Amino acid sequence: MGLTSLEDNIKYKKRNNSHFMLVDGMSTLLTESAKNCESMDFHAFGLKWKFNIRLDLVKDYLSAYLTIADEKCTGSNWGVTCCFNLSVISQIGEFDICTASVFSFDSNHVSWGVSSLISQDMLKQKFIVNDKAVFCAEITGVVPLFLNVIINTFSPTMGTAERVKLMKVPRNNSRFTWKITQFSSFSGESHSSYEFTCGPRRWYLEMYPKGYLEGKGNSLSLFLHASDFVSKAPVEATSAIYKLRVLDQHKRNHHEISIIYIYIYLLSFILYVHICKPTANFNLCLFDKDTATTRNIGFDSSRE
Repeated sequence: MGLTSLEDNIKYKKRNNSHFMLVDGMSTLLTESAKNCESMDFHAFGLKWKFNIRLDLVKDYLSAYLTIADEKCTGSNWGVTCCFNLSVISQIGEFDICTASVFSFDSNHVSWGVSSLISQDMLKQKFIVNDKAVFCAEITGVVPLFLNVIINTFSPTMGTAERVKLMKVPRNNSRFTWKITQFSSFSGESHSSYEFTCGPRRWYLEMYPKGYLEGKGNSLSLFLHASDFVSKAPVEATSAIYKLRVLDQHKRNHHEISIIYIYIYLLSFILYVHICKPTANFNLCLFDKDTATTRNIGFDSSRE
């Protein structure tokens, strides 16, 4: 099933206030360290939402959660009671796996969902076709409680969809090392590495020796930036699973952190005093475990 088939599915089932996510590369999700796949933001009943599927919460089961992501939902003076369905969509004409829930979202509970939506065995046997699976979040009712904010919960929002493609990056193309000499003599606020290619696009590192924002004055801040695409393929948002590491050249007690994010950057990565040496190595193991996630933004599909 591609995006065109998804569009037909939305129109056929007349699903407003819903978002479909086609995951291309389920074998990677099931076998690699990437056990969490998150949708793009979508709108329903005048609010912004997203949902994610997880494989690391309940053994041998897939979990699904809906998260309210609207800018109006900040602070403590808000609440939303929401009726929603989280589904695994059949691509061969059989019944979908669907669970209906009613939860109250607030500042202490921005995510709700189902910890055991479907077993991995059933998912593999009946819902994964050509390494693809389709998931859906459908919001069927919203009762908002905001102070001094009016939310339009009556106008339906047309269904939307996206495709998330999971791809492995070859190990010999997944690592970049940035060695900086005369580190203590650096002037200027920031410094950038040259660009390197990994997966479908180019990347570069930006380093703030004296920190940036909340890290300023007490930390070294390190950013990973996404640059141009390698090919002329359609522009895509890109999620990266990777590891950033600062090498200890004396005792090999390296400082590292693993990250899964979209266009990720990292502030306050390590205290500046820890690496104020004449030479410092910045080692970037991009897409840790040879895994990368590219997300293709889909389409809007109006109800017929």
